[in-house]
Amino acid sequence: MNAAADRERDPGLQPERTRLAWRRTTLASTVAAVLAVKTALHGGPSVTGIVACALCCALWLCFLLIAHRRIRTLASAASPRPLVPRNATAAVLCTVALAVCGAALVF
Repeated sequence: MNAAADRERDPGLQPERTRLAWRRTTLASTVAAVLAVKTALHGGPSVTGIVACALCCALWLCFLLIAHRRIRTLASAASPRPLVPRNATAAVLCTVALAVCGAALVF
């Protein structure tokens, strides 16, 4: 990249895009958790379904906490700090585990 392109870039938009991406991912996670609960309770509750449903809800709450902290950080600072690797890892693990639990409920 040349120096002129660097001067034209508005670094203020990147945190906003990242914040919106976190919100979209949180919404998708919420939909997955709600569908998991619906699937677990469809046809009558079973022990396996209730355990998987509780696990999905716990994973959703964990992801929601991480995402809310990140959204708040991105909105509060002009130049936000980078995402801590521990939080990034936790967010990825919650997302993957929620997808696995949801898939296990469907099959």
